[in-house]
Amino acid sequence: MKQIERIKEFDGWLERWQHESTACQCTMTFSVYLPPQAATQKLPVVYWLSGLTCTDDNVRVKAGAQRYCAELGLILVMPDTSPRGEDVPDVPERYDLGQGAGFYVNATQMPWATHYRMYDYVTRELPALVEANFPATPGKRAISGHSMGGHGALVCALKNPGMYASVSAFSPICNPVVSPWGQGCFGAYLGDDKKAWEAYDATCLVEAGAPLPPALIDHGTADEFLAEQLYPQNLQAACAARGIPLTLRMQEDYDHSYHFIATFIGEHLAFHAQAMAR
Repeated sequence: MKQIERIKEFDGWLERWQHESTACQCTMTFSVYLPPQAATQKLPVVYWLSGLTCTDDNVRVKAGAQRYCAELGLILVMPDTSPRGEDVPDVPERYDLGQGAGFYVNATQMPWATHYRMYDYVTRELPALVEANFPATPGKRAISGHSMGGHGALVCALKNPGMYASVSAFSPICNPVVSPWGQGCFGAYLGDDKKAWEAYDATCLVEAGAPLPPALIDHGTADEFLAEQLYPQNLQAACAARGIPLTLRMQEDYDHSYHFIATFIGEHLAFHAQAMAR
């Protein structure tokens, strides 16, 4: 790994790293915030998955999460949203497919299958790197994300029982098989078999019997994507049908932006800290 940035914040350190990824077959970048407690002890880790068009930079600049991580003693890991590079396939005229839009799946269709393996990257390669190179408590993990990243966080938690103590999301795409964003990317990355799509759909996974760790989801009632892309009511109904507890909060007048995330990120991080302390 190669460190490319180090900035002091709230008596801890915000670092940016690059490494050659086995999963994605390219150079990957991620940021990590190490709170002051990390200087003397191992700490639990929250993984944050960002949304369409984002890199690791959006959350670390806009969310205000580092202050809360310093108070709570949490390491925050922020990967990129997709593989990148000249050899990595892309559709430059589209923001919702290709680079910046990995959707946290393992692509099976060419030309995507070689590089677009963000599910393996987030659930296997990155945690191994973090626990080998930073003062992270092994197995003390939680996961969160926004929009496409909220979809990714929910799917990673549902497909890996016991890996994460808790999961949370802001404005997640809860049922991507019926969402235009999900349909566009799943068709390209996974092909025409709708059953393959369901393996990366939180609502479908709950309906199929997957267990869900303690979960907190926030949506804004003024979110311009709520009705046509996000479908939280479908996930809520699937959880209710199985008797799975789900805290789904509809926050009045909030939108899809980082203004919304910054307002409630402290509550989400406290939720994770409490879950990992149990």
